[in-house]
Amino acid sequence: MYEGKKLRVGIIGCGGIANGKHMPSLKNVKECEMVAFCDLIIERAEEAAKKYGTEEAKVYVDYKELLADETIDVVHVCTPNRAHSFITVDALEAGCHVMCEKPMAINSEEALKMLEAAKRTGKKLTIGYQSRQTNAGQFLKNEALAGTFGDIYYARAIALRRRAVPTWGVFLDKDEQGGGPLIDIGTHALDLTLWIMDNYKPKYCVGTAYHALNSQTETANSFGDWDPEKFTVEDCAFGFVVMENGATISVESSWAINMLDTVEASSILCGTKGGGQKIVNDVRINGIRQGRMYDYSPNLNSGGVAFYDGDNGDDHCVREARQWILSIINDTDSTVLPEQAYVVTRILEGIYKSAESGDIYYFD
Repeated sequence: MYEGKKLRVGIIGCGGIANGKHMPSLKNVKECEMVAFCDLIIERAEEAAKKYGTEEAKVYVDYKELLADETIDVVHVCTPNRAHSFITVDALEAGCHVMCEKPMAINSEEALKMLEAAKRTGKKLTIGYQSRQTNAGQFLKNEALAGTFGDIYYARAIALRRRAVPTWGVFLDKDEQGGGPLIDIGTHALDLTLWIMDNYKPKYCVGTAYHALNSQTETANSFGDWDPEKFTVEDCAFGFVVMENGATISVESSWAINMLDTVEASSILCGTKGGGQKIVNDVRINGIRQGRMYDYSPNLNSGGVAFYDGDNGDDHCVREARQWILSIINDTDSTVLPEQAYVVTRILEGIYKSAESGDIYYFD
């Protein structure tokens, strides 16, 4: 169907994540071209079109007008979380394949609508969990597939910042985003952990969420002091998740915790044969060999020549974009399946609900 042609891509939402990840990554994928840009602030769409679009690229304020163009094959949804679900559903119904930025939706009900729309229309849907494409993430996944860890029964999904609260856009607005660091950066760590474990059957969870720092004014925040009146999401949240097979996952997320050893999109995995961890871009593997404990850190660079650190290939965001576009052309599964992303959203929702009620949250 797509043989010999470039996929025509429309971008809905031309803000930070579109400029920081989606558009520059797609620009490096020769099998596609960006032909339409939509944003509520028309100047953003115009600037994006000029920088990343084809000569005849069109700009819109209303995303439904963009979807009315039947020549568009693919849509990337890069809006605040609240709009993910209804825009994605509309795009699928319009006959487009959809890459939606993480999280899938603000709650499982909205995420389920997206999943059902993809099944109903037969169009592909994926979610922007690019941590799977890092060298470290790929290495750990392949080790898990090779049986290095055995059965993984305990894991930590870690996304902790010391003082790095995003103060721009709507990050602090609960109505627009559905939550704070848990749904923003904790979602990456949780997705990575579940993917490596290949375990998508949660049984129950317990969660806590804190507004411990929201009211502070002299914050030493990396992005400048936040406005306490606008800070309506949590500043940190934690969850303890028990899976149907008995495995447990600790989820740790914060934008501003008073802790020195902070990392994002990281995962620690403990199995019956060995363990592994991804801390930032480094991997460590541990186990038993010849009756002795061992641990090692693989060299994820390809250097070895003086004054040259090596070339790891594409940036992981470009890899994400390329595998997504090629999955459409070749009619194969994308790396991130919507069914998997749906489970991530269910667990995030469970942690929030447990934190609100003070009770254990059981998954149906």
